Amino acid sequence: MKSKIKNLLSITRHNLAMLLVASSLNAQQQETPQQNNFFKDRKLYLNDDGSNYVKFTFLAQAWLRSAEYNQGTTVYGYDKSSGADIGIRRYRVQMYGQLTDRVFAYSQFGENNFNALSERKQGFFVHDAYGEYAIDKTRLSMGMGLSGWSGLARFAAPSAGSIMGLDAPLYQQATNDVTDQFLRKLSVFAKGKLGKLDYRVQMAQPLAIQRSSGYNSTVTTNAGFSAKPAKMQYNGYLQYQFNDEESNLTPYMTGTYLGKKKVFNIGAGFMYQKDAMWRQGASATDTIYSNMANIAVDIYYDAPLGNTGRAISLYASVAQYDFGKNYLRNAGPLNPANGNANPDVLNGAGVAFPMYGSGTIAYAQAGYKLKDNLIGQTTLMPYVSLQYADYERLNKAMAYWDAGVNWLLAGHVSKFTVSYQSRPVYNTAGDKIERLGAVTAQYQVFFN
Repeated sequence: MKSKIKNLLSITRHNLAMLLVASSLNAQQQETPQQNNFFKDRKLYLNDDGSNYVKFTFLAQAWLRSAEYNQGTTVYGYDKSSGADIGIRRYRVQMYGQLTDRVFAYSQFGENNFNALSERKQGFFVHDAYGEYAIDKTRLSMGMGLSGWSGLARFAAPSAGSIMGLDAPLYQQATNDVTDQFLRKLSVFAKGKLGKLDYRVQMAQPLAIQRSSGYNSTVTTNAGFSAKPAKMQYNGYLQYQFNDEESNLTPYMTGTYLGKKKVFNIGAGFMYQKDAMWRQGASATDTIYSNMANIAVDIYYDAPLGNTGRAISLYASVAQYDFGKNYLRNAGPLNPANGNANPDVLNGAGVAFPMYGSGTIAYAQAGYKLKDNLIGQTTLMPYVSLQYADYERLNKAMAYWDAGVNWLLAGHVSKFTVSYQSRPVYNTAGDKIERLGAVTAQYQVFFN
């Protein structure tokens, strides 16, 4: 009897052990992303298979610069011919996610161009706030809100954290902070992929010109943005992706993949707004209205070279801008000055130059990433870029170039850039009077 009981207990213990092992194996097979890693790949999972999630990122870019200033430059009324400055070029916080299989939401806030002249305790502002619904998960999604789904060219909406050089070709953001919010627009948009063709189209309501920085209500013989209530703006961008396909999860286009992808795209885009511009006619009481009509074509190639980490990045674009007769607008990122006492200087204060205008604009940039682990676990990527513009308002072509080197401490996550920029200075007659330069160092940290 005792022997039978022992055998029964032995069998029971064996079966129980097998049951526990089987249960453990089954539990491991059934583990969800939430059970295994609730927060993985910088994503907060919302469902069992991880297809629904929320993601958080942030970016900071700080500049140290030494520059020659445009003739007549003043800082709060004091003459300043050159100087050094420190500033925050960009700070961004993103929160976005695939909330359901068809619902995507995106928000971004931060600040641009904070320096010694900025308002103290400058508040963050909303860059993006929109939602979209996938009618077809690949071919068509539609959304609405404040977004960067702008058309015209690849870098009309650049991914700030992956810019190859010191800055993106900002002229492609054709209405930047004039009738939009640092390129973002209140809009309805559609985007998707039809095979290798990636597209985006947008209907946007321009923001009131009266609220733009430096607004002047005077109508002159040179075209400017009309102060009348604006009509809707239409823009779009198409690109054919020959090699690796790029993500269209967000509007922002990668500057360089540092050899992680092989991308070859050809694109074309447009921007149109009826009666967007006005100018004075034959008499002071005669106002002439004209459309804003901009078109562009571009080509992008970014690919690894060999198997040592080397890579090449190339981009070129040609655009025809029509903002009306003799339209011209100066810009100077993170400008260290706020006045100009010389009325004969067209460029304005500090480091500003004619970035936007009616005419033909060509742009090209090239970069070469050296092999991995060139300097310890880091490497270098030298680059050069050129904006060349034949503006109606100027008597000679405008050429702005930037050349430098990225020290890739940890890819785009941590990088240090040193560059030299050369810009032309013009008088109000449209003649070039000199070239001036600036040396800029940037440190970037990017949690993505």
